[in-house]
Amino acid sequence: MYSVSVRALLVRGMLAGLVAGVLALAVAYFLGESRVDAAIALEEAHSHEHGGEELVSRTMQATGGLATGVLVFGVAAGGIAALVFCYALGRIGAFGPRATAALVAGAALLTVYVVPFLKYPANPPAVGNPDTIGRRTGLFFLMVALSVLLAVAAVITGRRLAQRLGHWNATIAAAGGYVVLIGLAYAFLPSFNEVGADFPATLLWEFRLSTLAVQATLWTAFGLVFGVLTERLLLPRTGSAAASAPTATRSVGAVN
Repeated sequence: MYSVSVRALLVRGMLAGLVAGVLALAVAYFLGESRVDAAIALEEAHSHEHGGEELVSRTMQATGGLATGVLVFGVAAGGIAALVFCYALGRIGAFGPRATAALVAGAALLTVYVVPFLKYPANPPAVGNPDTIGRRTGLFFLMVALSVLLAVAAVITGRRLAQRLGHWNATIAAAGGYVVLIGLAYAFLPSFNEVGADFPATLLWEFRLSTLAVQATLWTAFGLVFGVLTERLLLPRTGSAAASAPTATRSVGAVN
């Protein structure tokens, strides 16, 4: 039985998300921004229209704007992942705090980004029809919601099947069901192929890989940092340390 304050885990999740956000920001700045600049230059070279004055300069977008977006996302995602960790600890198998943190981070990367990314990959400037951007954005978030909900359903189904099939077979069956349903979503949701024939394939590929690298860095760093923080918090304490521990706590997980 792990019995600690949920608030303590939430704070540590947000702190781990901040640290992960800083690392992801470095990857986004050094890997992604050069590709964005190249795409903008390509767009301007092919455009015959001259727009008005920019409301936000490109320098501000690449520095302050980028930092704000990535760090806020990191802190928010870290807090949400910490709450998921509170539920998952002790309920998805005999995993310790560090292993559970790694599983939560890996599941978040897969369901929140990789699965939707494979259907609706990120596009740099100069790629995509401006008239469809609202529809494409809505479908991407629909894919995120479907991926997360189906993953939750797969976990619940796997736990119920484990009593009859055993943990290994139940895990395979639940994962297979998730893959089949995601495949159906891929097949029936509309696709978009709006990359111009004159847009460099290498630049497009590098931009998409850089966005994937940002998310992979964020969630990998979060899993490692949060795992260390939670392990230090949740390791059993003995002797006088246990006697002096606060008694007003809330259970966040129980080993079945």
